[in-house]
Amino acid sequence: MRLTIVGGGSTYTPELIDGFIRLRDELPIEEIVLVDADRSRLELVGGMSRRMLARGGHPARLITTDDLVAGVADADAVLVQLRVGGQDAREQDESWPHDADCIGQETTGPGGLAKALRTVPVVLRIAEAVRRHARPDAWIVDFTNPVGIVTRALLQAGHRAVGLCNVAIGFQRRFAAEAGVAPERVALAHVGLNHLTWERGVFVDGEDILPRALETRLGDLAADVDLAPALLAQLGVIPSYYLRYYYAHDEVLHEQRHAATRAQEVRAIEQELLGIYADESVDTKPEILERRGGAFYSEAAIELLGAIRGVSDAPRVVNLRNDGVLPFLPDDHVIEVPARHVDGRFVAEPVAQLPDDIAGLIGAVAGYERLALDAALHGGRDRVLRAMRAHPLVLQHDRAEKLTDLLLAANSRFLEWA
Repeated sequence: MRLTIVGGGSTYTPELIDGFIRLRDELPIEEIVLVDADRSRLELVGGMSRRMLARGGHPARLITTDDLVAGVADADAVLVQLRVGGQDAREQDESWPHDADCIGQETTGPGGLAKALRTVPVVLRIAEAVRRHARPDAWIVDFTNPVGIVTRALLQAGHRAVGLCNVAIGFQRRFAAEAGVAPERVALAHVGLNHLTWERGVFVDGEDILPRALETRLGDLAADVDLAPALLAQLGVIPSYYLRYYYAHDEVLHEQRHAATRAQEVRAIEQELLGIYADESVDTKPEILERRGGAFYSEAAIELLGAIRGVSDAPRVVNLRNDGVLPFLPDDHVIEVPARHVDGRFVAEPVAQLPDDIAGLIGAVAGYERLALDAALHGGRDRVLRAMRAHPLVLQHDRAEKLTDLLLAANSRFLEWA
């Protein structure tokens, strides 16, 4: 298998390499190609990756290049992990929304819209190169946020693509550890949109342990997602931690105004990591990488690629077309649910009817996502304003006007139409 990682200069990449080494029997890889426009980072990450592969006895050949076409040529799969604008753009996403009393977050709310506008055109250009130069049956695995919007852009353009997030696998691994069982024995009734999901059931060998867990460990489960125990008790499900931006918006906004941005924290971690990667004596994944985020990213990617290769038919939580799974959404919208890879495509598992409050929030955010993609594809202040106003965390017209102007001022250099 020839695997290409676009954005291969990311400090995340050694996490993937570590997974490839540990799980080599599940996913045989002969060649790994790291593609990145930043040659300096690419060489540091590439050197670290080669040393890790050598220490682990993994036979894969590792190539680094800043040439996208050469990098995706003849690839069997292309993993896309980009951050257009880097941590500087992320820091802006996490800051300027505060001026209009909104949370600052890189995938949710106004900051998430900014990231979608920057990212969608870039990923689509990468996908065109994959279409022309990779193998005809090559898959694009999108780990680039906002995953739901980016994956819908790819599918709408006719690409063979699936979106990947590590939220679900994080829940699965935690429940498996608490139950003292292997992760493959735990299945989730995971439903929603990317970064807007709920766990409606946690099945260990087919038995749902969630109701009992909510009775006996409500406080701990609520603390894990930093939400009120009474909320989880009433919902009867576990929201992902991204739901805190909705269920506790004002509390989060207050916290953000009195703390460093996550971008500032990550920038410092990345600088330390790059210094470690530059040390030619280091050939194992640094512990500090766990603080970078992306827990279980490598496992999620390997399980997904293994499913595509036919290694396992177990359901994996992915981002894919709705196609009637959630009947209140259009078929072409992208949802995040467990799905199996069958005959060259992902087929979602059935989802039981959702309660009105959860379905209503999903529907509202889906409406925003559709407008956000329209703005990312076609540009124009009016489209950005419509998407901004539609987001449930904004809604008010005057606030949307102010946020739109702030967004355009902060991102004009990334928007070809601005």
